Formats: sequence, structure tokens, C-alpha cells
Amino acid sequence: MKQTITEYESIIKKCEDIFAKKLKDYGTAWRILRISSLTDQIFIKAQRIRSIDQKGTQKINEDISNEYVGIINYSIIGLIQLELGVAEHAEELSFSNAMGLFSQYANQAKRLMSDKNHDYDEAWKDMRISSLTDLILQKLLRVKQIENNEGETLISEGIDANYLDMINYAVFALIKTK
Repeated sequence: MKQTITEYESIIKKCEDIFAKKLKDYGTAWRILRISSLTDQIFIKAQRIRSIDQKGTQKINEDISNEYVGIINYSIIGLIQLELGVAEHAEELSFSNAMGLFSQYANQAKRLMSDKNHDYDEAWKDMRISSLTDLILQKLLRVKQIENNEGETLISEGIDANYLDMINYAVFALIKTK
């Protein structure tokens, strides 16, 4: 489990670095995105991974690992938006506030991963990357249904729990691609 945590932290550090650089380039323009738009952004990335996997070829020369990084970062943005609400006019968060929120949710996902890894005995290590991608797509379909239900669930976890799981599945896929 110690190795998993080290690999996990390394991947999150890479995601955080990309998040910080894009934050410098674009600011927090993503603050105007509704949760449904973020869910669709994640869906596009997961669908591209699955499509390339099924076709066995790709026409755009962009590494699939970048799509998993995008899933992680958009999921964290989704968690931030769930907490702060959608801004009507691209309200700016300071760089330090945005990075602090990134760290908060990355750490929350890591704690969840650690707890689940304890209970499931790191079962993800025996899974195929394609299964991790399918689980991300399943979580996205669940989130879309919850969104269609105006955020209400009767017995199931909410949107936030699904975003946290997608972060962890994407990190596992990146660990497995090394």
C-alpha cells in the first residue's frame, strides 16, 4: 500500500502542476461552468479513451494519459464548483485559493482511496485499464442521472462521491499505464 500512495501522490503532483499552469494561462474561467458541463467534459475524455481502445488506433496524436489527467482535474473542478456554486460572471478565485481547493479535494480523494484500498485489498491492481475506463463512464452516467433528478437521490451517493471515485479510477489507470 505504501507504493500505491507514493505513485498516487506522484500522479496528483503532475495533475496539480498542469492545473497550476492552466490557472496561470486562463485564470478561473471554469467558474462559469455548470456541473452538467463539467460532467460532459469528463465524459468526452473518457469516451475518447474507450473509443481509441476499441478501435485500436487514433488519428489525433495526443497521449491517452493526458485524458486521464483531464478527468482528474475536471473532477476536482467539479468538486470545487459543488462547494462554491457556479459563478455567473467567471468570478476570479485567487491563485492561492484555487490551489488550496485543488489540494483539499485531491487529499480527500487520496484519503478515500486509502480507506477503500484497505477494505478491498488493492483489488484495482488486478483490474484491466479498460475496466477502470468503463467504471468512469458508469459513474458519469450515474452523475448525469442525478443531475436529471436535480441532485436528489433516494439511497445512492451524490455527485461528489462519484467525482471522487472518478479521480481514483483515473489515478489507478495512470499507475497501471506506467
